[in-house]
Amino acid sequence: MITGIVLVLAGILLVVYPPLLSIIVATFLIAAGFMVISIARYNRRLERHFENPTIDIFFR
Repeated sequence: MITGIVLVLAGILLVVYPPLLSIIVATFLIAAGFMVISIARYNRRLERHFENPTIDIFFR
């Protein structure tokens, strides 16, 4: 129920202040980029100690 209330309030804020949507999307894309970079660094560090063919398939 709290999630629904938050989504409704977010929808109202987006109607009142449309540039908020671009701020939310930009923040999400930046956070996703940092997550991908950190996962890639972690997997490269892990690859030095262990060989994993699954990592090779996904990250090449």
